[in-house]
Amino acid sequence: MAIHENKKDMKDHQNKSVTAITLGCKLNYAESSAILDKLSQQGWKLSTKGTKADLLIIHTCAVTQQAEQKCRQKIRSLIRNNPESRIAVIGCYSQLHPEILSEINGINAILGSNDKFDSIWYDQIFQKKTSTPLVKVTHPDSDAAIGHGYSLPAQSSQERTRAFLKIQDGCDYGCSYCTIPLIRGKSRSIPATEIVERASLLASSGYREIILTGVNTGDYHHDNVRLCDLLRQLEKIDICRIRISSIEPDIVNHELISLVAGSRIIVPHFHIPLQSGSDTILNAMRRRYNTTLYRNKVFDAVESITGCAIGADVMVGYPGETEEDFLNMYRFIEELPLAYLHVFSCSVRAGTHLARQIEMRECKPVTPEVISHRYRMLVELGYKKERKFKLPSVGNICMVLFENPKLQKKGIHQCSGYTPNYQRVIVESEDHNMIHSLKGNELPVLIDSVDEDLNLKGRVLS
Repeated sequence: MAIHENKKDMKDHQNKSVTAITLGCKLNYAESSAILDKLSQQGWKLSTKGTKADLLIIHTCAVTQQAEQKCRQKIRSLIRNNPESRIAVIGCYSQLHPEILSEINGINAILGSNDKFDSIWYDQIFQKKTSTPLVKVTHPDSDAAIGHGYSLPAQSSQERTRAFLKIQDGCDYGCSYCTIPLIRGKSRSIPATEIVERASLLASSGYREIILTGVNTGDYHHDNVRLCDLLRQLEKIDICRIRISSIEPDIVNHELISLVAGSRIIVPHFHIPLQSGSDTILNAMRRRYNTTLYRNKVFDAVESITGCAIGADVMVGYPGETEEDFLNMYRFIEELPLAYLHVFSCSVRAGTHLARQIEMRECKPVTPEVISHRYRMLVELGYKKERKFKLPSVGNICMVLFENPKLQKKGIHQCSGYTPNYQRVIVESEDHNMIHSLKGNELPVLIDSVDEDLNLKGRVLS
């Protein structure tokens, strides 16, 4: 863009403010920051927390029906509480169901997965005279429209802790229950040179940790550069930590495990979706692994990487899941050295292979009562496994990257952060200045206990 056009943008936006509310995954957070950064460069003022903005961007999630319901509730609430703001609803829900969002009064624009990156639509919200929303939802498969995602440089060095950095978008796996290919299109990756450049910028801005995000992060590939190649380039950056977000089991190979095991900055933490511990259900889901492969990958990681924490997504109530399937999954998870579980119920999404199977009566849905019972069982199992993983930390010293100071009851101040292997640690004190001095710093903490919410509690060592 020419210099005179940039100046025009700056003039057009000099009196307009913008903020974003982000729902859903880490990738959404990275993309929201990138969108705000672009608007800021064009002259928009970034609205601070608690102040009203001329433009309110709501970045949505559509991973489950429950997520969509929460999005609708949040949108309506924000419209009520921000009557003077223009409202732009963007992202996955906009891409999947723009017609449903169009029925909500008060929305000024609905932008899909690719269109949300084009700032021209945010301009047009203020030029539009009719009450009907501006709707821009194009097909998600476009290399040119992949868009970037990265955290904004913070205003204060104490605010620079963890940054999200998008490296990849879309997915080719075609799991039977998943809407991601419909929403975000085929797998495509950002060039390594651009990723390293943005990571270096984040590090020089004072961020201590970079989290690599994507729809299928482990499927990163661009011009013969794959994930391990990219990680080796990122290791040269002067930063405390690099974390890999959720990664598929078939991609967790020995090369990756060995790389993490020998790295000084890639943290010992993997989130590896399991979805089911029954080979019958995994096959029905069209997953690219079986329980034997998953088990081998998990044990290889924890045996090779000191202090490695592995979390897993687990789905209950997949149509056709029998009691035997569920018990096989329960016993399988019991045997795994997992640090935590994310448990959720199966959500049948329109347009998926699973939805077509149910329509053709090729599989039978599990009753809500059975799903609820199985869900509670797995949540309880997850609690036990997480507590078992965290208890050995008591009495040990852990490095903690602190983030969020808060005032608790009775004048007690609290600051929390995460260890390299993603254990949340809380430090408490009556000393306000001491607690607030922790934010943004990585410090040694002596762990004293594990509370009922499975947070580690401890004391900062001087």
